[in-house]
Amino acid sequence: MERKKLAKPSEVFKDRLRSARENLRQMTQVDLARAIGLPPSSIAHFESGNRKPSFDNLHKIANALNVTTDYLVGRADDPNTTASADPIYRHVANLTDQNRRTAEDFLRFLAEQDRRQREGGRR
Repeated sequence: MERKKLAKPSEVFKDRLRSARENLRQMTQVDLARAIGLPPSSIAHFESGNRKPSFDNLHKIANALNVTTDYLVGRADDPNTTASADPIYRHVANLTDQNRRTAEDFLRFLAEQDRRQREGGRR
C-alpha cells in the first residue's frame, strides 16, 4: 500500500495564509499586517514562502484571520475552531496527567452513552 506524501507545514502555510486572508476574511496584506502589527512586506514574504513567521506571529496571524494554527500549518482541514470544544480543552489542559486520563475516560463514557441512546432511538 503506497503512503501519501504529506506536505511540509512551511509549504502548506503560505497557501493557507493567502487563502484564509483573501477568501475567508477578504483582507488585503496591508489589512492583515495592521491587525498584527507587522509591516505589509512581512505578509508578502510569508505568502511567497521566503520567510516563516515566529511562533508568536503565527499565533497573531491565526487570531487575526480567525483560524487555527493547525489549519495554517496543514494539521487540520477545518479553518474554524470548534467553539464547543474550547471550554473543555481549556479545563483539561490544566489538569494533572492522572486527572486528564480520568476526564478522557469520562468523555469516552459519555460519548458511548450518547451513541447507545441514538441507536436505541432508531429501533
